[in-house]
Amino acid sequence: MSIHARQAESHLYQLRLLLEELCCDLCRFEHVVRNDCHPENVQIDREFPLGAPGIFADIRVAPEGQQPYFVEVKYGYSNDMLQRRLQQKYGPGTPGSASGSKVVLVLDVDNRSSWTSLAAELARCLRPGLELEIWDEQRLFALTRERFRTDFEAITTENLLNVREAIDRAKGFYAFQGRSFEEYEHDPLKADLLWHFGFWRLRQLRERGRLTPRDTLPPGAYRGVAVLLADLCSFSSYVRDTSDSEIIREGLTSFYSKARYQIINNGGMLYQFVGDQVVGFFGIPETNPGYVSKAFATAQALLCIGQSVSNHWQRRIDRVQTSCGLHIGMAVGDMQVVSLRPFDRLHTGAIGDCINVAARLMSAASENEIVVSNSFYRKLPEETEEDFRELEPIEARNVSRIKAWKLRPHCEP
Repeated sequence: MSIHARQAESHLYQLRLLLEELCCDLCRFEHVVRNDCHPENVQIDREFPLGAPGIFADIRVAPEGQQPYFVEVKYGYSNDMLQRRLQQKYGPGTPGSASGSKVVLVLDVDNRSSWTSLAAELARCLRPGLELEIWDEQRLFALTRERFRTDFEAITTENLLNVREAIDRAKGFYAFQGRSFEEYEHDPLKADLLWHFGFWRLRQLRERGRLTPRDTLPPGAYRGVAVLLADLCSFSSYVRDTSDSEIIREGLTSFYSKARYQIINNGGMLYQFVGDQVVGFFGIPETNPGYVSKAFATAQALLCIGQSVSNHWQRRIDRVQTSCGLHIGMAVGDMQVVSLRPFDRLHTGAIGDCINVAARLMSAASENEIVVSNSFYRKLPEETEEDFRELEPIEARNVSRIKAWKLRPHCEP
């Protein structure tokens, strides 16, 4: 492949990632506005397993009380590839698609010839009972105008970056409110909080008495925080065997984007990325009922994201990797949030033994495994506990021996 062709392919890949983020936000706001649904009751998963090895839906949307549906972002795909992918994902061979009501296909239609006949062919690729809904360029333009008060006439990187800024402003107004949308000021602290938390979670905290952004996560002690650490397996090996640095950046950007969304979508806090590792907290700054179960469900979803990212990366390199996906450690305990400079809410850090314990447990997990501390395990529902097996105590330097439990994943290669 020529350098020019490789750059064009990379551009399309990044563009599709950005469109996936846009579609997740559009779907959530559509259900909030049209169906009077609380945003936290719209479950959105990226890289949802469809029941066949290595087959994942781009996005699955499950509004409370309604049948789930799927979203496929296939901007820039050839007609033949479109048909193959839809047949592979939503034909009779993928049992996981049977629960869905429709497939929303996000597609560049304007430059495709014989579109009417192609649309009919695409609909025939789906199993009976799945409706095909097309979101073309004009549909995306109309939705973003209606939901986020922005306007653009072409899908380009520059336009979509502007749309992202408009969406963040709309989320900020929803979360923090103000006298009017026109007067709302989206300052750096609000933008930073929206990076770490879901917009609906910030609104929930404000309605519970954390009235200003500075009240959201003040320095101090927080009890019973659930910690999730997830790390890409064999990352150094993937990097060593990848001659094209663009592929490395693609893989990491995909992982970062999807992992962050999964954490904040489930009510958690994205703490940070460290190399190929993501750190998330649940139950901070205050707990909701079932927050430990939410943390665990997030870990399970992250296993599928890790599998999908690794599969995509493996398809682009010659040497077969010995392992793929993620390994995850989880613990629960107390932590301190600390300002990194006096009176600063924008730059903060977190320390706590539970973070160290989760890191040791992550090291004890093999590919596509979750290892949790005993205290975390005891907070899970009984039906979930049955899926675990107890490990021999884990020797952890500077922490002592840890009683732990291991889950075999539901998302296998």
